[in-house]
Amino acid sequence: MGERIAKEKERWQGSTLKDFVSKSPEREKEFSTVSGNKVDPLYTPLEFREEEYLEKLGFPGEYPFTRGVYPNMYRGRLWTMRQYAGFGTAEQSNKRFKYLLDQGQTGLSVAFDLPTQVGYDSDHPLAEGEVGKVGVAIDSLADMEVLFDGIPLDKVSTSMTINAPAAILLSMYIAVAEKQGVPRSQLRGTIQNDILKEYIARGTYIFPPKPSMRLVVDTLAFCAREMPKWNPISISGYHIREAGADAVQEVAFTLADAIEYCKAAQKAGMDIDQFAPQLSFFFAAHNDLLEEVAKFRAARRLWARIMMERFQARDPRSLMLRFHTQTGGSTLTAQQPDNNIVRVAIQALAAVLGGTQSLHTNSMDEALGLPTEKSVQIALRTQQIIAYESGVTSTVDPLGGSYYLEYLTDQIERKAVEYLERIEKMGSMVEAIEQGYIQREIQASAYKYQKSIENGERIIVGLNKFKTDEEPPKEILKVDPKLRDLQIARINEVKGKRDSGKVKAILQKIEEVASTEENLIPHFIEAVRAYATLGEITGALRKVFGEYQQQVIF
Repeated sequence: MGERIAKEKERWQGSTLKDFVSKSPEREKEFSTVSGNKVDPLYTPLEFREEEYLEKLGFPGEYPFTRGVYPNMYRGRLWTMRQYAGFGTAEQSNKRFKYLLDQGQTGLSVAFDLPTQVGYDSDHPLAEGEVGKVGVAIDSLADMEVLFDGIPLDKVSTSMTINAPAAILLSMYIAVAEKQGVPRSQLRGTIQNDILKEYIARGTYIFPPKPSMRLVVDTLAFCAREMPKWNPISISGYHIREAGADAVQEVAFTLADAIEYCKAAQKAGMDIDQFAPQLSFFFAAHNDLLEEVAKFRAARRLWARIMMERFQARDPRSLMLRFHTQTGGSTLTAQQPDNNIVRVAIQALAAVLGGTQSLHTNSMDEALGLPTEKSVQIALRTQQIIAYESGVTSTVDPLGGSYYLEYLTDQIERKAVEYLERIEKMGSMVEAIEQGYIQREIQASAYKYQKSIENGERIIVGLNKFKTDEEPPKEILKVDPKLRDLQIARINEVKGKRDSGKVKAILQKIEEVASTEENLIPHFIEAVRAYATLGEITGALRKVFGEYQQQVIF
């Protein structure tokens, strides 16, 4: 059969296709995906041998999980619709959370402002001009209490995009839940807590890699022991992609980070099946719909093999790559922002066809500023229309078996493995980061993509083609610059009411424990209960761990 198809394909290419193209030339000399995978005019069963089906695809909910981590996927339960939100004060963000929940959102996702992300209180000199700008300002447990006021933490799951001080923010969340009468064992959600990608792509680090990895491992161990429903880390390819990586690099570098975390946890004495079922991942969804679907499938299959063959994991849950998706912020344009609604719809569809477990859809105005309520509602409605009107949720892996899709899945997996092997030869992902290899690869990819836009090889509608004259949008959400004064007043109020002697003793204890191998999380919980501020706790750690100074990579 294969031989016959090969002969017929060769005949078709040499006659039917060739004759037609000679009269009506193709639009481009060579077609390729966004990530540079060559695209042929036609794919046939030759791309996928029937005898490989069980090895490469199998069945949903079973190894190698190519077709999905759950047997019936969205036929049983839809993905969590988790819109990323947070800006200004805790009161403002609480109002936005409640609005989204009223609109049908099924999970919360918290954006923190830049000072919070790097462990500074709002009254720190370096926080000036940044308080509440790209997320909510959280200085102490008092802010966290307001942020989740009236939101039952036993009924919603919460994702927090926080990394360097992730363990401290988790401790605040635990303390808020306690005040609501919710035991930590019942809490559901995720902290990002992926510090390696901060050195690669994002930059919100505080401490050097070694103590930062210690905090990650402390969190993995604490959650494995006391928070079985919580994901203590969300290993993020999203920010790697947003920095300019292509789809292959996104998969490879994300899984390389995940391998590093697994090695660190094992070195600390943890069994792989003790913590691996709680690992989660976070990917971007960009515009090349079929490449993105293939990317998710390739990542799932590759991770299952890594866990089984390299780490000898035996619990099926350890083999499952469960992931959240966010549509690509870097793909949005300030020009003709309404076009972003279409881009986000395509990207969201790719995430769903790829089998995501939760999804955030960007708002059309995010290339201009913080999203308005109207644009947030459209973004959420995009998910709801896909869920309830498109029909793609009725069957599992609806594109599985597409000759082109299976070809792309294989190509992405093969190229990702090549990257992983190169990183392994360097010694580890940490070594590759310290040598600047990962950063240079991303920079090269970003440069290549930008040049393709500038020279017109890649069309971005409204940006380099089909341009129009337009007035700037009038409705842009802006944060009041006086917000910092409000936050400083709250910090002063908290410090005036708390037991200062108790706080001082707890901070001293954190310094002492940071110099040992004892788990720091219980001490963080004690500190936030006493209303020690985020900056005070990270300050105690800075004394022991020091601060990381980024190397310039050329």
